[in-house]
Amino acid sequence: MVLIASAAGVSASLGWAGGSLLAHGPAQRLGSFTFTWIQLAACAMILCAACGVLDLWRHVAWQHWPAFGVSALVGILAGNLAMIACLRIGGPRRTELLLSFKAPFVALMAFFWLGEQLSPGDLGGASLVLAGVLLAIAPGSGDSQDHTLWKAAALGVFATFCQAIGFLSLKPALTDGTPVLAASAIRLGFAALLITLAGAAVMSRRRALSQVPMGLAMRTVVPGFLGYGVSSTLLLFAFTHLEAGLAAVLGSLSPVLVLPLLWAATGELPNTGGVAGAGLAVAGGAIILL
Repeated sequence: MVLIASAAGVSASLGWAGGSLLAHGPAQRLGSFTFTWIQLAACAMILCAACGVLDLWRHVAWQHWPAFGVSALVGILAGNLAMIACLRIGGPRRTELLLSFKAPFVALMAFFWLGEQLSPGDLGGASLVLAGVLLAIAPGSGDSQDHTLWKAAALGVFATFCQAIGFLSLKPALTDGTPVLAASAIRLGFAALLITLAGAAVMSRRRALSQVPMGLAMRTVVPGFLGYGVSSTLLLFAFTHLEAGLAAVLGSLSPVLVLPLLWAATGELPNTGGVAGAGLAVAGGAIILL
C-alpha cells in the first residue's frame, strides 16, 4: 500500500504540472474569479455524480463536516483564487516552484496539529525549500518583469499555505474511512456553492459567465478536472496511507516535472535559476522525510 500511495503522490504532481500548462492561457483570458468558478462548478458536478454511481456517500464520516468546510473555504476557494492570480502574473513554472512550499508547511502544521515530530533534519529541509523558492523567484531568473516578482511570490506562498491547510484538515476524516473520491467531491461542492453565491451577488459576473465561448469553457474545465478531480484525489489517497510530510513532498514534485513539460511545449530550455531552485526545493522536501 505504501508503494501505491507513493505512486499516487507522484502522479498528483504530474497532473498539477500538466494542468498548470493547460490552464495558463484560459486563466489569462477569463480572470481568476470566472476561471475558478467554471472549474469548481464543473468538477463538483462530475465528482458528485461519480460518487452517486459508485455509492460512496454512505461511507462518509459526516461527523467531520467542519473539516470539509475548512478544506473547501481555505484550501480550495481562497487557495485556488490566489494560485490562479499567481499563475496569471508569474506563469506556470514560477507558480509550480512557489507551490513547493507545501511540503514544509504541511510538516510544520502536522507537528502542531497532529503531533508528528519535527526533527532538526525537517527544519533543515524546510530551509532548503525556502532557499530554492527564493532562488527561483530572484530577479533575473524568471520570465516575469521584476516589479511583478514579489507580487507573484506573495500570492503563491499564500495559495500554498491555504492548500496545505485544506489537505491536512481532511486527514482525520480520511483515516475514519471517508472515501477519497467522496472527500474530494464534498470539498469541491462546498467551494462551488460558496463561489456561486459570491458570483451571483454581482450581475457583471453572471453576464461574463454567459459570454464565455464553449471552446474556452472546455479548455478551462480540462485542467480543472486534472487538478481538482484527479490530482487532489490522488494526493488525498497518499495522505490517507502515508505520513503527512511524505505525502506533501511527493505532491510537491510538480516544480521539477513542469520543466521538461515546458521544454517539450515551447522548445525553450529551463534557465539555470529555475533548475537550481527546483532542485533545492525538492531536495529540501526529501530531507524532511529522513
